[in-house]
Amino acid sequence: MATPPLKAVTLTHVRYRKGDQLGHFLAWVSLVPVFISLGGFVSHFIFRREIQGMFFALGLLVSQFINEFIKTTVQQARPEMCVLLETCDSHGWPSSHSQYMFFFAVYFTLLTCKGIGLWGIKNRWFSNVLHWTLAVLTMYSRVYLGYHTVAQVFAGAILGILIGAGWFWFVNSVLFPYFPAIEESAFGRYFYVKDTSHIPDPLKFEYDNARAARSSANKVSKSN
Repeated sequence: MATPPLKAVTLTHVRYRKGDQLGHFLAWVSLVPVFISLGGFVSHFIFRREIQGMFFALGLLVSQFINEFIKTTVQQARPEMCVLLETCDSHGWPSSHSQYMFFFAVYFTLLTCKGIGLWGIKNRWFSNVLHWTLAVLTMYSRVYLGYHTVAQVFAGAILGILIGAGWFWFVNSVLFPYFPAIEESAFGRYFYVKDTSHIPDPLKFEYDNARAARSSANKVSKSN
């Protein structure tokens, strides 16, 4: 009985030329979308449960569905390097990695411009520079490693920027008035979902309130 061909999990399966230190570095950069999705947004929901963060993550999922729809419709092949990378059975236009990272970068930047601080005020400028740098490096890595052509990564970047900006407008213009209702819903109350868009620096706000609560608890314990 013939053994069926093996297929790798492409989510984390990134190859580079042996001995190529730059390729090794870019292979890790290429995994940034995975780290953001599994590490960033999952952790954000567990520990923060911000409505803005949830719609941010939902927008990225919508963007990826759009990417897959376009890929299966256009069906543009990957570069010839796909034979060695074992990715010829998937399509290349537009690059999903590039689209993901540029969606992330533009959405995060627009949050900052609007004064919405999911991660605090002090490090916003650094975070924006970091996200755009990672977006450009991810786009470059997909070409350097042979997974995409230049046209494919630029198409992904442009699409990511457009969808990211459009989704930001939709969330903060159309859905934003419903945030209080989400907070007060059964889902919001059960999972302690909250919106801190009106607070300039949520981290400092929570820090100050945690210290105040501790101080108040200590005074009560001493009085007893």
